[in-house]
Amino acid sequence: MSHDLIELEISDGVALLTLNRPQVLNSLNEPLIREIRSGLAAVSADPTARALVLTGAGRGFCAGADLRGGSMTPGLSVGEVVAQSMEEFFNPLVRDLYHLDKPTVAAVNGIAAGGGVGIALTTDIVLAARSASFKLIFVPKLGIVPDCAASFHLQRLIGRARALGVSMLGESIPAERAAEWGLIWSCVDDDELMDEAMAIAGRLAAGPTLAFAHLRGVLAAADHNTLDEQLDLERNTQRILGDSEDFLEGAMAFRQKREPKFRGR
Repeated sequence: MSHDLIELEISDGVALLTLNRPQVLNSLNEPLIREIRSGLAAVSADPTARALVLTGAGRGFCAGADLRGGSMTPGLSVGEVVAQSMEEFFNPLVRDLYHLDKPTVAAVNGIAAGGGVGIALTTDIVLAARSASFKLIFVPKLGIVPDCAASFHLQRLIGRARALGVSMLGESIPAERAAEWGLIWSCVDDDELMDEAMAIAGRLAAGPTLAFAHLRGVLAAADHNTLDEQLDLERNTQRILGDSEDFLEGAMAFRQKREPKFRGR
């Protein structure tokens, strides 16, 4: 699939996927979503790509869903059309990103609004430029609830009080405050954003990518597991990873006091 709305580059183990609709702050429409999903599939299938950086071209990361028009389906209400679009496009995109079998980094440049917040938070590590901000406009501006997994991540990351406040009031969260709250990993100077994101992705690319993939599931399960259930999950996961080449290499490198050379298997 040719790409007109994204740019995808793979170098030194890191895939850089850039949303490229800068004239509309990289807002999401169906063609863009198709291309992002195609790009993610290409990254997943490419053994030379061991980590992903996701960013936006121009002045913003992603302004959420493109609400400018759109066709109606005869016989369906507006709500049914919205739900259908989520089922066919937005939700599969979030699932593809969350379940990508390689570590992911978001480099948030400028505004992340609406669904753009959910997309950013679905990655493993979020960096934001100092001039960037996060804005949840769903409830106060549109009369709907946060989607693109924003409702999934917010309360887990910043707690119920702040999740309700930012969702109901729609106030902008500057990057520095987002880092202070634990919404994102780090806030960096604007001119350092991409260098820092690529450096972190490079570290991840050299790491045990198989373990990274399992880590997501272990941490997600901790939100609802009892202690006994979590201990069982840890045991079962260690059984799988303990038989991996990466663990054998890691243990040997530890004994030999050298850096491990992981291969993701």
